[in-house]
Amino acid sequence: MTTKKIKGRGRPRNFDIDQAIEIAVDLFHQRGYDDVGVAELSKSIGITAPSLYSAFGSKRSLFERALKRYVETRGGWLITALARKDTLENKMTHFFLSAAEVYSTDDERCGCLVMDATRNCSDEKAKALTAEFQKVTWNLICDRITTDAPELSKPQLSALTDYVMMILMGLSGRARDGLETGSLKETADIAAAGFVQRLHSYQQTGKTLC
Repeated sequence: MTTKKIKGRGRPRNFDIDQAIEIAVDLFHQRGYDDVGVAELSKSIGITAPSLYSAFGSKRSLFERALKRYVETRGGWLITALARKDTLENKMTHFFLSAAEVYSTDDERCGCLVMDATRNCSDEKAKALTAEFQKVTWNLICDRITTDAPELSKPQLSALTDYVMMILMGLSGRARDGLETGSLKETADIAAAGFVQRLHSYQQTGKTLC
């Protein structure tokens, strides 16, 4: 882990940057960006607020570091699910079910930090940060559908990808509301059936969205 010496009020102290980011990940994941203040972050990390600003620049900058850490350490399931060797229909069914399980297995960290940390947030710049990460997810999903169903038009690919993203956001939100894994998986199964039905409709009719 990276240790950095910083100056707050009083004497210098050793400060574990990596551990601080992990603490921030947990706090932002549990309660969202707006509900976690600098005072709580500082206290949880074990430093003063001036030391936090010295190390990270701002709460928003720490949030950005937390998002990156979350994706690097806890977002691997998404890439693994999309890379699964199977038909697109089975792959996306597995993908939705995996999301339902991942979002609900940890009672203290339900849902997805990227999808939910800035929902109804008052900080537009913080919302822009999660939007960037969501766009990366959108592109990964769209690339996978494009590879497995190259006959689809761009509007069809976009519609299917938007659908997948909306389901992920819905599953994340309901997981944060406390919906149990079994119920989330039932919803995910229904969502997968909707994806498959529309995929087949596009493939069979060659319908192009306006």
